[in-house]
Amino acid sequence: MFKLIKNADLYAPEHIGKRDILICGEKVVKIEENITAPFEDTVIIDAQGKTVIPGMIDQHVHVTGGGGESSFKSRVTEILMTDIVKNGVTTVVGLLGTDSTTRSVHNLLAKTKALNAEGITAFCLTGAYELPSPTITGSVKNDITYIEEIIGCKLAIADHRSSYVTKQELLRLATQVRHGALIGGKPGVLHMHTGKDKLGLKDVIAIVEETDIPIRHFRPTHCANLVEDAIKFGKMGGNIDFTSGRDAVKLAKLLSDVVKEVDPELVTFSSDSNGSMPIWGPNNELVGMGVGKIETLFATVKALVQECEMPLEDAIKMVTSNVAKGIDQYPRKGAIQVGSDADIVFLGENMTIDTVIARGQVMVEKGENIVMGYYGK
Repeated sequence: MFKLIKNADLYAPEHIGKRDILICGEKVVKIEENITAPFEDTVIIDAQGKTVIPGMIDQHVHVTGGGGESSFKSRVTEILMTDIVKNGVTTVVGLLGTDSTTRSVHNLLAKTKALNAEGITAFCLTGAYELPSPTITGSVKNDITYIEEIIGCKLAIADHRSSYVTKQELLRLATQVRHGALIGGKPGVLHMHTGKDKLGLKDVIAIVEETDIPIRHFRPTHCANLVEDAIKFGKMGGNIDFTSGRDAVKLAKLLSDVVKEVDPELVTFSSDSNGSMPIWGPNNELVGMGVGKIETLFATVKALVQECEMPLEDAIKMVTSNVAKGIDQYPRKGAIQVGSDADIVFLGENMTIDTVIARGQVMVEKGENIVMGYYGK
């Protein structure tokens, strides 16, 4: 099935200008100023007046739900495919959080497979907050090597809920991730939840300085908790990820400052969607609870453009091409190029999400879901 997008103002994510985009199946096969429909049954989609960008990538989503810090009642629900695409996201990386007791990597993998079957693209991480890492095969290395969807491992550091791993333990886990990546042809992401503990990224930085483990394997997230360490790590060439959350404008202003200090291609942000966002008191007692929402991802893009006056192409790179490069999926993902997956978002007036295409299938039209999940209407 061919689809032809006409009259798009294309950001690929670089601003290309007025272009037509031809899709065959799940792939972009041609981008030119004027394309004639190749067959009579080609579906024509008019993007006149719309800004067209790559589908966004959210690399930190609790697809099976997070939570648990306030007993069983605080378990967050699974995310729905319809909520993902409605917010302009076409690729996710699922992971576990604090609770790997009532949640499991097995359940996470099953949900990841379900999202792929429903029409978007999903990867996941083995492990969770603690060490030893919960796995499927009994080994982080083997999970990454043998399980197609698993591209790395999750770990918490510098947080009162973490296992307080030593530098040597962190190094050994990183070598497991690297070995699995080399054998399995994976990016080998050691995705590190970072809290506000005084330890910060000191051990991570020391490992990079003292060993030959490539810095690209280490991926700290929630970096607003330790901006100074994050900037130092970014200046060393490391990827740093921030979390869109309660205040999109506040994060946008922080990101605008960070990209002045660090190579902008190393800076990303993710939503922490469907994870719990606990509020801790002075003695780390729980005083409140929030939930991460996937809509905050695009809200931060809008804030970067509208409040911080960042060019759109620079803002969207932090949730498209930068992320895709970090997980070794560029230009299959994070770009609109010939050969890319047809993951495409149309933006309407005042930067609203109008149309979302995932792997060549129109999922959202005029802001409303037209493709539902297995149990949808």
